[in-house]
Amino acid sequence: MRAWRKEPAPEVTPSPNIWNWPEVYEAENRAQDAGGAIWRALREHRDWAGLDVVDVGCGDGFHLPVFASRAASVIGVEPHAPLAERARRRVAGAAGVDVRVASAQRLPLADASVDLVHARTAYFFGPGCEPGLAEAERVLRPGGTLAIVDLDTACPPYGEWMRADAPQIDPARIESFFTRHHFRSSRISALWRFDDRKTLQDVLRIEFSAKVAERAFRETPGRTLPVGYVLRTREKPTGLLTS
Repeated sequence: MRAWRKEPAPEVTPSPNIWNWPEVYEAENRAQDAGGAIWRALREHRDWAGLDVVDVGCGDGFHLPVFASRAASVIGVEPHAPLAERARRRVAGAAGVDVRVASAQRLPLADASVDLVHARTAYFFGPGCEPGLAEAERVLRPGGTLAIVDLDTACPPYGEWMRADAPQIDPARIESFFTRHHFRSSRISALWRFDDRKTLQDVLRIEFSAKVAERAFRETPGRTLPVGYVLRTREKPTGLLTS
């Protein structure tokens, strides 16, 4: 059995929300995209039925069963070994599903071996993610798709709260980066729906500073929260030239 790293590789940036509070993040995952808007947008752009899929930064594997229900094979890649183990338990017994410990910059996959590389709110946040883009291009077959789902930092209210905590976030700069790298961007309006206000508050507290989390909770009546996303997609050319 391959030994896991006890510490993340030097190129890995920790994700304090899911790394430190995986159970709260599980509740967040259940609340996110209550109407399935993100899945519809992704499926409309590149249906994964019968394809070989890799989910980069898969965390504890929350999205793997959705891909596995229709894909030919699914590989989850996660740099944090404890989360990878949770992902393995989640998909135990599912045919054609594997979970591997690795970073986005060093995917444990052969050249031209998958049809869809998916990453959701993981690693690909704009300038600085070029090594991961190159790795995704390497493992994709010609005609394959890289699909990045990220939070829309320009869309209120969630984007405003993000920028309040991280003023260095520049939505225009992020958009310009992905345009230069030949991505198409589609805005998605999603809804988060929580079972109760306490769960909503717990989730906000792992996503924001105490001050911003309290503001977000005050500004969110009830148990639902509109959240904007961006789906960014790029296809690998089928000819000799690559971008």
